[in-house]
Amino acid sequence: MKFSINQSELQNALTIVMKGVSTRSTLPILSGVYIQAHSDSLTLQTTDLELSIQYSVDALVEEEGETVVPGKLFAEIIKNLSDAAVHVAGNEEAVVVTCDAASFSLRTLDPQDFPGFPKVDVHQSINIPFDQFSTMVKRVARVVSKDESRAILTGVLITLEDKLLKMVATDSYRLAVTEADVPDDMAGEFNAVISGSFLQDIAALPKTDNPVSLALADNQIVVTYCNTVFVNRHTVFTTRRIEGNFPNYKQLLPDAYVTRASMNVGHLIAAVKRASLLSNTATPVKFDVNIGSQTTLLSSTAQDVGSTQETLSCEAEGEDVEIAFNYAYLLDGLSAVTTEKVYLEAQSSMKPGIFKAEESENFLYLVMPVRIS
Repeated sequence: MKFSINQSELQNALTIVMKGVSTRSTLPILSGVYIQAHSDSLTLQTTDLELSIQYSVDALVEEEGETVVPGKLFAEIIKNLSDAAVHVAGNEEAVVVTCDAASFSLRTLDPQDFPGFPKVDVHQSINIPFDQFSTMVKRVARVVSKDESRAILTGVLITLEDKLLKMVATDSYRLAVTEADVPDDMAGEFNAVISGSFLQDIAALPKTDNPVSLALADNQIVVTYCNTVFVNRHTVFTTRRIEGNFPNYKQLLPDAYVTRASMNVGHLIAAVKRASLLSNTATPVKFDVNIGSQTTLLSSTAQDVGSTQETLSCEAEGEDVEIAFNYAYLLDGLSAVTTEKVYLEAQSSMKPGIFKAEESENFLYLVMPVRIS
């Protein structure tokens, strides 16, 4: 095997596929990157048997072949080379990496031992414009649970029904829902719970004019991403679909509200951040909505430290209400709102508060309240 490729292009490829390298397996082959040189391109693959990534990139291939290099070490070497042509030549036992005056020789692993890339029979698939996909994922994925013992809550529910695309996530303390209309040519059905961290990795890829394809097999999710620059080069990700019944979140959403207050998002975020300066994770930020004065008083009190309060103007209707929330949860939700105003809807101090973006955005964030002492 013998090929040449620009350092920055190889580093970019490795940055993507390294997310699939196993860090905990006792199988050494899973800590490697499989490289196949063929025709005028390289195919890089990694897997931890849960997540598999396949990436193709253009290269000058002089001799076709395949090998498996130690992933972490190979990536570190390429990262620290000059931005110039990287030459890689190898045989069954080792590869030599050369760039300018630097040269490295690495022992390799047998490519025949590397697991084959999963082949799945697709039942449902949808194509989502990358900008729309990325925006929706970033709004909800931060809400997924970190508790692996409840695997279903570590995922995002993605559904497409009646030309409405919806993403939902919850950790049982808060709930985020975002939705968007889709064009007629994307109409169909889709229903799957997909790992939140996996979706965040896809959403963090470089912006592309090409859509992201999500395909559903029996127990696998296949995501295909195509860079704008190399339209004939696709990155394919496969991961296990999260099995189980996603919570019936719709029953948490009330049909009506007792109090509704509209506030400027930027002003509210800044005020919550100031209120949180005296707080620790156990100290809530209290909202006191006053209909008569059309104001919301934000306050926070930390025992043996001090207290703070700040008044924000608002447009409110209904009844006066006091309700308190975990400030970190508040900031997670409010930072996902890109419209100028946000609406707080409440029923009482002990029922969930709901923050809604203006109608053009179709984003809802429900937060369980903290008991007011």
